[in-house]
Amino acid sequence: MMLELDLQLFAQEKTEKATPKKRQESRKKGQVAKSNEIPGALILLCSMLAMFLLGGFFKNHIADFFAFTFHEYMLWDVTIDNMVIIFNNMMFEMLLILSPIMLVAVVFGIVGNYIQIGLLFTTEPLKVQFKKINPIEGAKKIFALRALAELVKSLLKLTIIGFIIFYTLWKEKEQIVQLSLLSLTDVLSYIARVTFLLGFQIGLLLIGIAILDYYYQRYEHEKSIRMSKQDIKDEYKKSEGDPLIKSKIKEKQKRMALQRMMQEVPHADVIVTNPTHFAVALKYDNQEMQAPMVIAKGQDYVAQKIKAIAKEHQIVTMENKPLARALFQQVEIGESIPEEMFQAVAEVLAYVYKMKGNDQRK
Repeated sequence: MMLELDLQLFAQEKTEKATPKKRQESRKKGQVAKSNEIPGALILLCSMLAMFLLGGFFKNHIADFFAFTFHEYMLWDVTIDNMVIIFNNMMFEMLLILSPIMLVAVVFGIVGNYIQIGLLFTTEPLKVQFKKINPIEGAKKIFALRALAELVKSLLKLTIIGFIIFYTLWKEKEQIVQLSLLSLTDVLSYIARVTFLLGFQIGLLLIGIAILDYYYQRYEHEKSIRMSKQDIKDEYKKSEGDPLIKSKIKEKQKRMALQRMMQEVPHADVIVTNPTHFAVALKYDNQEMQAPMVIAKGQDYVAQKIKAIAKEHQIVTMENKPLARALFQQVEIGESIPEEMFQAVAEVLAYVYKMKGNDQRK
């Protein structure tokens, strides 16, 4: 009894890799291996690169924006119509300045997800699931290994990013002290250079963390979709059908095919036998067939059954061991005999017709 219980528990353990069908079902539900760190890291890194490459564009537009504001807008009368015009123009200029960064963020946010999971559209995660608001399940998630890993990852990111910022600014402390002596243009250039340097370094760091996180998410995903041996058996039964039922269906199909074949035996012209192991029923109609056809064949018990039906209907049975074996092995039921057997079969049929005295079919 204990052994049976142990075997049942072992069968229920999730120890097997997920089948392709299970993976497909999980994907349809939105359950895929994905790291949210990769899109964020790509957005930061590529945004910094875009700011570096488009520095001239940003500099000119920002300078024009402030110049026009102080030289033109500050001289306008404060009226409702003027305020609307100023607000619209300023919003347009800000949108124009930020549009390259926004475009880069959108594009690489999509790319960051695509390289992980490809194209996937599903509404399954949006469905209301009351088990998600179960406080007991929520408490389990808080103290789960996955939550601990997320905490460690966040602390690691904060620590390393903090160290990079501190180290970079510490190296620049002398230049920072001298900023009050520089012109506004030089100050802005210096701040832009340090900001780009920090953003680029942090972006590279986050890319490394994101790659490690992706492999961790894959490990967790594979573990979450593991199947038990019983799950695999149940899936096979659903997709392929119960093996016991399938075997019964095949057995019934074989019986029906055998029955149909036996019904054709009385229409044969001759039964070629081994004499005990094989029996092949041949039929030839020179008006409808180009060559003699095998309408039934069998081995051992089936061969004896064919010979019994042939005897009952007075069909000629002729012993020819090589021909019987060759016909059984090379010609399927309903097929015409191959050309290399024409001579041997013709001699058998000629002998049969001669015995019947049927001169019209010689």
